[in-house]
Amino acid sequence: MGGVVPTDDLHTAAAWVREAERITVLTGAGMSTESGIPDFRGPNGIWTKNPEAEKASTLHHFLSDPQVRRRSWQVRLDNPLFRAQPNRGHHALVQLERRGQLVALVTQNVDGLHQAAGHDPQKVIEVHGTVHYTRCWQCNDRRSMADTLARVRDGDDDPACTVCGGILKSDAILFGQNLVPEVIDAAMRAAEQCDLLIAAGTSLSVFPAANVVPTARRHGARVVIANGEPTAMDHHAAAVLRGALGEVLPLLCGLDEGVRDG
Repeated sequence: MGGVVPTDDLHTAAAWVREAERITVLTGAGMSTESGIPDFRGPNGIWTKNPEAEKASTLHHFLSDPQVRRRSWQVRLDNPLFRAQPNRGHHALVQLERRGQLVALVTQNVDGLHQAAGHDPQKVIEVHGTVHYTRCWQCNDRRSMADTLARVRDGDDDPACTVCGGILKSDAILFGQNLVPEVIDAAMRAAEQCDLLIAAGTSLSVFPAANVVPTARRHGARVVIANGEPTAMDHHAAAVLRGALGEVLPLLCGLDEGVRDG
């Protein structure tokens, strides 16, 4: 959705951002669609167009079926995740950190675009992991995804761990795989510590990440939701902003003087 026109809600929310001292941001797949990364379940989503691709995102299938792993590694060789660049929305959120307002950026995305935009990696909480590293399922060895993809290009169609010979997978969380408790705890602490929460590009229907919103509100924070479509938690928001995030977030974060000056 383009052509965003500043509304009273947007002016008000932008004023809250300027006044806030401790901002936590939660982002989802809609954050990266403008960078050319499709979502999963939307009309043009990866799983909508190719239901077989969902198998590669399920831990049981990935671990038990070598063919699923081989297809998964081949798909990664030309995956847009590894070519994508941060968009205007990503860059807008970096300004919150540069102004000293950002507590943490909690993301459901695995693409690393927040760090590429300039966020301190220590500020980014990746609740679903990252595609930029691999991890051995047996010995937990973690190393660069680029190194493993080089092996695939050289003909190793199901690369094993070079330490113990175990199964390698992306360090992104698959369906059926437990989340890392320390990571989820960090996300909830960030929600508890903020005075303003911005949820951007997420349907707020995937848990436990979505719990960031009611947790922040319960601890007294204002909630601003920016998304192209209605979300499951719009009722928690003090302001709901519709539109393309590459247009909404620069306005919300005060990068547009028209919103700053009203």
